[in-house]
Amino acid sequence: VQLVQSGAELRNPGASVKVSCKVSGYTFTSYYLDWVRQAPGQGLEWMGRIDPKDGGTKYAQKFQGRVTFTADTSTSTAYMELTSLRSEDTAVYYCAARRVTTNDYDYWGQGTQVTVSS
Repeated sequence: VQLVQSGAELRNPGASVKVSCKVSGYTFTSYYLDWVRQAPGQGLEWMGRIDPKDGGTKYAQKFQGRVTFTADTSTSTAYMELTSLRSEDTAVYYCAARRVTTNDYDYWGQGTQVTVSS
């Protein structure tokens, strides 16, 4: 199983970023995909999840209105787009796969560094 994320991104404040997570080795629609981030010196922060089977999403309240998750079943790829970036969004962003019935992650992407700086 592999979850392969897109490469590091550098953005100006106010811009948007879109990170991809390409899945291989399991049936794409069999697991939820969560997005989690870790800012420098801080713990993991859950951003939300998508069900690739039907595109259903759930977002953490903190990110409501600024984040969008999508999933392309034809390419087994999930996407996370974050808009109106600010310096506090500088973090490593991860996708992680879990079964519907658990909050434990079975698989993780390698992480994508997003840096917001002018």
